[in-house]
This record gives sequence, structure tokens and C-alpha cells, in this order.
Amino acid sequence: MFDATFLMWLIPLLPLLASVTIAAVGRRWFPDKCHIPCIAGAVGACMAAILVFVAVAAGDEAPIVTGQNTPWISAGHVTANFSLRADGLSAVMLVMVTFIGSLIAIYSAGYMHGDPGYPRFFAAVSLFLFFMVGLVLANNFVLLYACWEGVGLCSYLLIGFWFAKPSAAAAARKAFLVTRLGDIGLFIGILILWAHSPGHSLEYDDVFRDPRHFHFGGMLFWACLCLFIGAAGKSAQFPLHVWLPDAMEGPSPVSALIHAATMVTAGVYLVARCMPLFGAEPAAQLIVACVGGFTALLAALIAVTQTDLKRVLAYSTLSQLGYMFLALGSGIGEHKLAGLAVTAAIFHLFTHAFFKALLFLGAGSVMHSMGNVIDMREFGGLRKVLPITHWTFLCGALALAGFPLLSGFWSKDEILTTTFEAWQQSAGPVGGLYGLLFFSALFTAGLTAFYTGRAYFKTFWGPEKLPPEAGHHPHDAPPLMAWPLRILAVGALGVGIVLGPFHLFAHFLDATWIKRAFGLLAEEHHANMPLMAASSVIAVVGIGLAYWMYVKQPEVAEQMSRRLATLFELSHAKFYFDELYELAIVKPMTILAHVCRIIDAYLLDGLVDLLGQAPALMGFLVRPVQNGLVQYYALLMTLGLAGFVLSILLR
Repeated sequence: MFDATFLMWLIPLLPLLASVTIAAVGRRWFPDKCHIPCIAGAVGACMAAILVFVAVAAGDEAPIVTGQNTPWISAGHVTANFSLRADGLSAVMLVMVTFIGSLIAIYSAGYMHGDPGYPRFFAAVSLFLFFMVGLVLANNFVLLYACWEGVGLCSYLLIGFWFAKPSAAAAARKAFLVTRLGDIGLFIGILILWAHSPGHSLEYDDVFRDPRHFHFGGMLFWACLCLFIGAAGKSAQFPLHVWLPDAMEGPSPVSALIHAATMVTAGVYLVARCMPLFGAEPAAQLIVACVGGFTALLAALIAVTQTDLKRVLAYSTLSQLGYMFLALGSGIGEHKLAGLAVTAAIFHLFTHAFFKALLFLGAGSVMHSMGNVIDMREFGGLRKVLPITHWTFLCGALALAGFPLLSGFWSKDEILTTTFEAWQQSAGPVGGLYGLLFFSALFTAGLTAFYTGRAYFKTFWGPEKLPPEAGHHPHDAPPLMAWPLRILAVGALGVGIVLGPFHLFAHFLDATWIKRAFGLLAEEHHANMPLMAASSVIAVVGIGLAYWMYVKQPEVAEQMSRRLATLFELSHAKFYFDELYELAIVKPMTILAHVCRIIDAYLLDGLVDLLGQAPALMGFLVRPVQNGLVQYYALLMTLGLAGFVLSILLR
């Protein structure tokens, strides 16, 4: 019917071709139409990804692999083929990345219209999609790492897109440097895998083949830990979480792209792909669960007091990513929970992409209409002013809050179920720790519903209030921006209802990846009705509390902020992590840099300059002798001869 292997090559090549075209001739030939190649490349890649998804679903358990005999790197013991892989996991990721990326590209055509960097923006977006789909399709760790670094580069370019703005340039540097710390961990982890894998191969099938018993020995824990450090950097998990909120300095479509379809999803994908390794090392999995659970709670506590709408959404991304890592870390035992854990994490990643892209694009629509003002204290009652933005944002907010039957409800429930099962199947201190993580996740779910409701009600309810920057006639999103919002709203409402109740997502992953990856089927997927009921009540109570505090009794919120001033300030200041890192890392490194500059300028350069000046000094001393006077030369010869004779006589 169609050649899936050809389509696999087409998926990354189309965005790459679009990026090269825009960068090479876009500014000169079609400066105001640069969105067309970007959208065409993204939509074409999406169509190809859907066909590859169909091929994977229709095939057997074996992945579709192409390019195994295409050598890329061959240097000593390091060999890598330029091979691509499509299985259940990568097929789901491809559809998500390209579909969300296509909608964001369409939205950007309206949002970025008139910006002087229009061609540069779409060239970077297309390049971003190229590296992300390359990362997902990679069949070995070498290609994955190359695309991993490419994703980091593109995030730097897009976060700092408005580089003349000091805060944007600083945010781009911060993101680049913090994620580089994680990348060092990933690089070391890959080196450990290379050193201990059979034949020093970094192909997935070779690395994942029975790692616990044969290939790694005591190094498996360190390999998994380093891989997770890399994932924590890209997915902004504690303590490498500080870069993501500042990434809001980029254009709103960039925020949607980073938070929903690319960048931060890469870390979750990496750990999910490496679950055969993590499943064989329970200690590493426990670390993943603890870091994920702590990050989810920490980010939720910060989000409840933020006043910048995009920063509320940024911290919600941190929290939801923490949920995903909590699920991945709960797949303990002899792989009996691993399939359930991966399914829960990737399902939440999939649903999260829809409602988080919707929320960021909705926030961008608000910002676009309010004259680039995004502080929720500066506006209110916008539901009548921006009706399309209001209704679509509401769909995304309800999904994020875990409102019953919407997409976020089903996927979050699977994460809670996975953590609950890990608690029930573990004994001793480990079981107690998973129990603590489970109750922490429940509490975080309540906080999520509350801060999501708070952001929605403060923006769209209450008395109508517009900032001066909005002008006299603020307008809703134009068609190019409105249609992506509508489509994402349908996804936020319907994806969970279609895939959740009958576990279609789980059955697809079971059949196309999990059985082969773990050697057995995942546990039977079933609904935990008491847990679903508890989750529903928590979501409704959280939203209701936000409605009461910010619509019905707004003075209550003011009173609570005064009574809990210390806690409020601690949360609003993001628990002072930025200040702590500034004091403990940035300032010492700055002082060290100044010391090194002084040593370099005055000691090292001084010695080099002295050596260079020595011949000049010798020349200065000898120069008077060479004055061109014959009498002077005769005098010197006479004195020299007299000295010679005197030395002979005295001998």
C-alpha cells in the first residue's frame, strides 16, 4: 500500500528542507510568506507520521527499522549507523510532535505577523521539528544524542528570539547552560553503555538485550542515573528546573512548542525508551519516582501564587512532567508494572500535549489582544471581550485540572493507579516511600485544579478590566490563530474520552512495543473506581475553591495572602531557588572568572610580553655602540687591544 521506510525518512527531511529553504532564500524572496514552507513541511511530516503509525499498528510486534546498513560513524570501537526505528512508542510520539507542531506553525503565522524576525522564526521552528522527530526516530544512542543537542540549540535560538530584549537573552543563556549540565550526564551515561554493551554497540536492541544479567554488572545503576540526569535537564526536573519558567521570555508559540510538543517531552521519551534498563535497576527507578513526585509538588506549590499567566502554565508543565516521571519510576518489580508505568506516562504526555499547547496558545491570544500584557492583575472579565479564546481556554483548563471524563482526567488517573500499585506491591521502607508519593500526587492533583481554576477565573471572570496597552477596541484571535485553538480544544476534550475508558492507548502500546521491549504483556489494564471517584472529587473541589475565592469572595484571597504572608512570599519567590543558585554557583563562578582574567592578563600575558620585550631591551643597551663615528670605533679597538695586552702581562 505504501512504503513505511520511505515515509520514515520523509518525516525529518520535510522540516529540514523547509528550514534550509527559509534560511537560504526566505528573507530575500518571500519575507512575509516564510510561514508557508514551515507549515507545509510540518503538515507533510504529520501526514507521513500518521501513515507510519498505521503501518506500525497493522504490523506485528517487530519494529520497522531502516538504514541499518548506512554507516555514519566508524572510528575505532565507536560505530554507528544512520538507522531509524518506528515502533509503538516512536509512532505515538511522531504523531503528537508533528500534529501539535503543525497547529503551532499555523497559529504562529498570525501571531508573528509583522515581526522583523519573521523568516528567522519559521526557519528555527522547522529546524526544531527536524531535530525532535530525528530524536524520536533514532535507532541508536549516537543519533539520539546528536538530535538531543540540536533540540537544545533550537530552544536557545527561540527562547532568545527577541535577543535585543535583555531578559530574553538572559533566559536563553540560562536555558542553554542549565540543560548543558543535564547533557553532560547523558553523555557520561552513553559512554557507560558503550563501554559495557556487547561489541561496544549503541544500537537499542544490543544495549537493551538482558542488561541486568550479562552486560553491565554494577555499572547499570550509574548508567541509569546519568541517563536520568540528562532527562531531568531537558524535562526541567528538580534541581535542573529553574530554566523552564524563564523560557516564557520567548514568543508564546515557542512556549507552546517547548512545553507541549518538543524539548521537555524529550526527557520523558528518553526514560521511557530506556525502561528495559531502569526496570532492571529498582534503585534508579526509585530515584526517578522521588524526583518526579517532588518536582510535581514543588511546582504546584509555586504555581498557586504566580501572577503572570504564562508562568502559571510554565509551572504547571513542571508539575505535569513530574507526574510522568513519577509514573515511570513506579514500574518496579520483574517488569510486571513496567508496561503499566510506561503506558501511564506516555498517555499523560500525549494528552498533556493537547491541553498544554491549547493553554499556551490561549495565553498568547490574551497577550496579543492585551498589548503584550500578561499579568493577571492587569486584566479581568475577558470572557465577553475574547469569546473564542475564553471557551477554548476553558476546555484546556478543565483538562489540566483533571475534570471528570476529560483527557487529563483519564491519563492522570492512570498515573495515580500506577503509583498506588507500586505502593501496594512494595514492602518495607520502599513501600512506605511509594505510599508517601501516592498521597503527595493526590494532594498535587488538588493544587493543580486550584491554580488552574485561579488562572482561569482571574483572567476571564470578575469585573471587566483592560490594561491601557489593550487600546479602546481589543479584538479576539484572528482566524489563523483561532482555528488551531478550536482543533486543540476538541483534542483536549475528546482524546481522553476516545482512548481512556477502553484503554485503547494501552492496548496499542502493549501490542506494538511493550511485549517486545519487556518480554511479556503489561498487567491487565483496569479502572480503579474508588481512585477515580477520589480524583474526580479532588478536581471538582479544587476548581470550586478557586471559584469561591476569586469570583464569589475575592476578599478571602486577599485575607489569606496577608495571614499566610510568609508562605505566600516563599511560594511567590519560587522558594528562592534562583537566588540560591545565584549565591552558590553563579557568583562564585563569576569571581573565579574574574580571577582567571586577572591571572591571564597580568601573569601569563605579562610573562609572554616580557619575553617579547627582552630583545628590544638588549637592542636599547647595544644601540649606543653602533653610532657610525670612526673615531669612536678606533677608541674601542684601542681599549680592547690594551685590555688584551694587560691580561697577558698580568698572567
